[in-house]
Amino acid sequence: MRIIPSLRSMLFALVLVVVSTASFGQIGISVSFGPPALPIYEQPFCPGDGYLWTPGYWAYGEDDYYWVPGTWIEAPEVGYLWTPPYWGWGGNGFLFHEGYWGSEIGFYGGIDYGYGYFGRGYEGGRWEHDRFFYNREVNNVNVTNIHNTYNTTVINNNSNNHVSYNGGNGGIEARPTHQEENAGNGRHIQPVAAQRQHEQTAHANPELRSAANQGKPPVAATAKPGDFRGGAVPAKEAGAPYHPPSNRTAEKSPANASAARPQNNVPRPPGANHAAEQSPASPQAARPENNVPRPPAATHAKEIQPHAPSAAQDTGNPKLDQKYQQQQQKLSTQQNRDHERLQQKQDQEHQRQAQQNASQARNQQVEQRRQQQTQQVEQKHQQQTQQLEQRHQQQTQHVEQRQTKQQQQQQKQQDHPQPNRNEPKPNGGGGGENP
Repeated sequence: MRIIPSLRSMLFALVLVVVSTASFGQIGISVSFGPPALPIYEQPFCPGDGYLWTPGYWAYGEDDYYWVPGTWIEAPEVGYLWTPPYWGWGGNGFLFHEGYWGSEIGFYGGIDYGYGYFGRGYEGGRWEHDRFFYNREVNNVNVTNIHNTYNTTVINNNSNNHVSYNGGNGGIEARPTHQEENAGNGRHIQPVAAQRQHEQTAHANPELRSAANQGKPPVAATAKPGDFRGGAVPAKEAGAPYHPPSNRTAEKSPANASAARPQNNVPRPPGANHAAEQSPASPQAARPENNVPRPPAATHAKEIQPHAPSAAQDTGNPKLDQKYQQQQQKLSTQQNRDHERLQQKQDQEHQRQAQQNASQARNQQVEQRRQQQTQQVEQKHQQQTQQLEQRHQQQTQHVEQRQTKQQQQQQKQQDHPQPNRNEPKPNGGGGGENP
């Protein structure tokens, strides 16, 4: 009698493994037409040690593909590499397979994304103990700042192939190897928060839609995630002429509906506080007027723009104006110093956390505890940063209110001057003149 329950448990566990393997990484959206060709662009300089290149790709939102620029991302764990996402023909439409972090590179459709991702594996660098070494032959690395580099020539026979999808009509004809399948079924880390926000920023930019740029996005790659200005590079040219079909259709894939992200394949912004922001059925509710996305709440002090003195008040009194300006300058200088001190403290905590992560054993329980610790540190940093910024806003308002009050008092004195007490009073009525 005890054998039957055991067999049932084993069969149930086997079914769970098969289901999770089949559904992993597929996003529940099916598009009837393939994405544009991959644009041609230059890779920005690597911003620092520990950053790994994540190539750009076409995502889908509303009724059009939009370009998610390639960018440099800090690896979430020592020894982890990035397997890029890809589009693959699923029989009735193109399905999106999400990228992930893992100890080995999995299958990414045979797509030649360039810069080390030439369809199989990764030739852009390798981990040695707790440091990542960059292959300068395929990466744009400044050796003045980054010394852990090497040179290995890589022969890429697909450099002229810019097809961005696997299978279907005109797609890449590649199938996963046994090793890539094992890597795909192993332990993964989903795209980190910086990657989610990076994709969200791309989705909010109408110029990155294929209908607007014709396969040549104005921002093709960035030096850091979410920064579409400093260090961003445009596409040099489209990978191929783009001719979108007149009938653009996309529908949820029934086989993978449970794996779907929110509507339009865009992740929800973090920190949603209202039901309208959390509802996948109304994506516009999470945006303010004019369709401009709200900037995410700052997590670290280095993400806040430096404080500048408020506009000078013209009181008509040059000395008073100069005094007010000096007060504003003193306040902004002190606030920026507060930013620097908090940033140094947060950077030190990041370094300590990274050292702890590198020294801990990689079993499941330790990994979960490590992720919780990292999340707690990030939450703590966000709270510190928001409290500091709130205090600075209160300080600025206090100074401005005090200056306004002083200005009002001065104006009142000018309009209603006080009489001079030493001036002789006139004689009262009814009396005669003194002899």
